[in-house]
Amino acid sequence: MEKIEPHLSDGSLHVLRIPGWMARCSKETLEEAGFLSGAALSHLDLAVRSETVPQALWRARLALTAAEVCVGFAGRRERAAELRDALHLMRPSDHPGPAGEVFRAWSMAVARPISISDLAKALPGVTAEQIALCLEASGGNPVDRAAAVLEAVLADAPRAETAALILADAVLAKSLGWDRLLPVLALALRPRDLRMRGDDLRLACHRAVVTAAGQALPLAADLLRGAARLQAVAPKLRAKGADRAVALFLSRDALAPAALLSFMSDRAARRLCARLVDLGAARELTGRDSFRLYGV
Repeated sequence: MEKIEPHLSDGSLHVLRIPGWMARCSKETLEEAGFLSGAALSHLDLAVRSETVPQALWRARLALTAAEVCVGFAGRRERAAELRDALHLMRPSDHPGPAGEVFRAWSMAVARPISISDLAKALPGVTAEQIALCLEASGGNPVDRAAAVLEAVLADAPRAETAALILADAVLAKSLGWDRLLPVLALALRPRDLRMRGDDLRLACHRAVVTAAGQALPLAADLLRGAARLQAVAPKLRAKGADRAVALFLSRDALAPAALLSFMSDRAARRLCARLVDLGAARELTGRDSFRLYGV
């Protein structure tokens, strides 16, 4: 079956590229690293404000990467595939397990606008008062504020890496005027970075922003292409509720056919997912014959 490949102008993708000179520049001092992180954040800001990038899908996919990093901090070996299974194949009465809890926290944190109440739901071990103190961080530049929050949270709870990184990225996003959290620091900080303090931690955070932008922007470009393919084939979908299914695919990292059962039958949901794969608008993510997951 012929797959549809919509045309995208170069103008829709140029803001999603990190200039080569940024990778070649030194990040040895705070001044140098701060300059580069500012440039990287300006590119991320353009992507965050782009009307063509599938924002919810981008955040959801980055949340999976951030969760994978945080699970590694805890010494666990679950990778993206296991995290997806833990969350997306979970029944209402099930518990996702320790690794799945990390992924659920990140997924909840990126899904709604930044607020004390929604972050408290994502981080049940953190009080609303603690979250409010973090979000009120001031002084310095956005990366320095995020580093200060990261340091403060880990000083009180050295093993709370997930909560610390979610709160630090929330502060970074809020400082930049973004209404929703985008995983940034969590993508690139390493275990030894989280043991640093003061200027050493600030330097590590500035470096991490540059590295994270180099991961997040190509992903945004890939998802932009994928979203364009999905939207191009949408008129070919005849199933009742197909428009709602397309909207879900554009906002979720992965979907099981069961996620569509509120507005279509099980058979129709499975056939729709298979049809999207045939048209090149979605991928089957597990490689299994059963308990399949699909995504853009």
